Amino acid sequence: MYKLTKKTIAITVGTVLLLGGGGAYAYWTAGGSGSGVADTATSSSIEVEQTSNIAGLRPLGDPQTLSGVFNNVNTGPVYVTSVTVTIGAVTKAVNAPAGVCTAADYTLTGTVMAVGEEVPAGVNQGSWSGATIAFNNNRGGAPVNQDACKGASVLLSYTAL
Repeated sequence: MYKLTKKTIAITVGTVLLLGGGGAYAYWTAGGSGSGVADTATSSSIEVEQTSNIAGLRPLGDPQTLSGVFNNVNTGPVYVTSVTVTIGAVTKAVNAPAGVCTAADYTLTGTVMAVGEEVPAGVNQGSWSGATIAFNNNRGGAPVNQDACKGASVLLSYTAL
C-alpha cells in the first residue's frame, strides 16, 4: 500500500495536468452541403389610363395629344419603360351616313412614349404623354367623302412595358 504524501499528490496532479488537463484537444473535421429556397415575388399588370379628353376630330383639324396616368395594383412600385398606343377599333355612330370608317381614317404619331420611371403602388400614379391622334383628310392619297366617320368612336389600346 502506498502512503499518500503531499509530494506524491503533487506529482500525480502535475502529471494529470501535463497529460490531459493542460489543453491538448483533438477534433474531427467534416465537409457538407445543403440547400434552401428563396421565392421571388411576381407582379400584376399595371393599368394604363388615358386622362386626356379627345373630342371633335375632323378633317383638317389639329392633332390632339394623348396623355394619362397609371393604376398600379401591386404592393410596391413597378418600373415602366414606355407606353405604346395603337388603334384597336373604330365604331361608327348609329345614325352615321353610309360608307366605310376604319382606322385608316385616323393617324397616330409618336406611338411609343418613353416613361422610364418607377410607378408607385396606387391609383392615378405617374404619367405618360406625347402621342397624338388626328383625323385624316383623305384615304389612300385622294380626298374622299368621309361622312361615314361623323360621330365615330376610336378605341385606343395602350401597352406598358
